[in-house]
Amino acid sequence: MQPDKGDYTYMIGTETDQTVPDENFTLRTIPASTWAIFTCVGPVPGALQTMFRRIFQEWFPATGYEHSGAPELEVYPPGDTGSEDYRSEIWIPIVK
Repeated sequence: MQPDKGDYTYMIGTETDQTVPDENFTLRTIPASTWAIFTCVGPVPGALQTMFRRIFQEWFPATGYEHSGAPELEVYPPGDTGSEDYRSEIWIPIVK
């Protein structure tokens, strides 16, 4: 993420057992981490944007945890992502 430029890298992924990527794809290994998992309720993307703000403005300062620097995950279970009761998750890799 480069906030001063308004840039960040966003990847879409899935678990795989492949060891060689298909053409036009890249394989990445997400390192083992300790995760803080936050449930978001409401339509995407608003529910996630609200939760990310709360994580960085409220949760991190109140807990003493820090972001580990590993990738964050947004988890989207099946369902209507525009529904008021849609549940998604944000996984933040943390260290004390």
